[in-house]
Amino acid sequence: MNDRLTALSAAGVSVWLDDISRQRLHSGGLKRLVDESSVVGVTSNPTIFAKAVSERDDYTEQIDDLKLRGVSLEEAVRAITTYDIRWAADVLLPVYDRTGGVDGRVSIEVDPRLAHECERTVAEARALWWLVDRPNTLIKIPSTMDGLPAITGAISEGISVNVTLIFGLDRYDAVMDAYLSGLERAQQEGIDLSTIHSVASFFVSRVDTEVDRRLDEIGTDEAKGLRSKAAIANARVAHERYSRVIASGRWQSLAKAGANPQRPLWASTSVKDPDLPDTMYVTELVTDGTVNTMPEATIEATGDHGEIRGDTVSTRYDDGHEVLDALAKVGIDYDDVIDTLEREGVEKFEKSWLELLETVRAELS
Repeated sequence: MNDRLTALSAAGVSVWLDDISRQRLHSGGLKRLVDESSVVGVTSNPTIFAKAVSERDDYTEQIDDLKLRGVSLEEAVRAITTYDIRWAADVLLPVYDRTGGVDGRVSIEVDPRLAHECERTVAEARALWWLVDRPNTLIKIPSTMDGLPAITGAISEGISVNVTLIFGLDRYDAVMDAYLSGLERAQQEGIDLSTIHSVASFFVSRVDTEVDRRLDEIGTDEAKGLRSKAAIANARVAHERYSRVIASGRWQSLAKAGANPQRPLWASTSVKDPDLPDTMYVTELVTDGTVNTMPEATIEATGDHGEIRGDTVSTRYDDGHEVLDALAKVGIDYDDVIDTLEREGVEKFEKSWLELLETVRAELS
């Protein structure tokens, strides 16, 4: 095992790989990351699948079979993606067993075109839960306003959920409330709460990308001095809100009934600005009971030169507030930033999903 990644894990951060492809599964690459790089989970999204299917021939045999069977395009895409998720879940099953279900998790996203349709999102979550049929699966549901009741609905049925596309603090509060509401409903239905798991994927680097663009437009020295500080500050304040929920009587009652906390997951942690340290969104967001999902390049960079300096989140809440306050003073409209990021995030995944559909359509024709 790599010493730096081992130190990150020892600090309470679960290392998850933000990538999946059949080539990685065929080659044993995923298992090597589990064995050598402390990887204990996998996340996927429409962009990842679109890239995997378009660039590799590992899917040709399955697509040929689907073509012979005359399946619909939608069914073909579900068959292709759930096949990879099942395989990855089987690779990670020993981790799942060793950690009592906390890690060893593999995430698959509902059709992003349903982001604003609650009932259809829940139906899709049920279908994916059934199709993958692995206990260490997480179904990804976006944290849109229409996604919030879908999160509650899926959790209430015992479906484990990865809530994705969280950018803002108020929306994160709503996500945590949706999870607790789902647990309360599941408890009323007699479902064993210990079987339900969830993570809340709080996006990081995209916040800096959008805020830094606006700071450059403002152009003052004060604004320039705040570049590349918003994302980490935002994440630290989000964790502070999580800590308050965990200390609440509402959560404590559910915990006594066997419920698992909805762990904060730092997503989008590859650095987009080449002038920044390539491990910044890892080393500056270390705290116990969290997940950091990274592309392989960021995992390798952390293993090579990432400096793990203990808790850099719960000891820095005040710093987070100070940065957010300073951003407001120079004219950054936080709510508009968050609205923009959510809209663009949904649009990006919708576009990738359509690219995936078109790629498979071409192969089926």
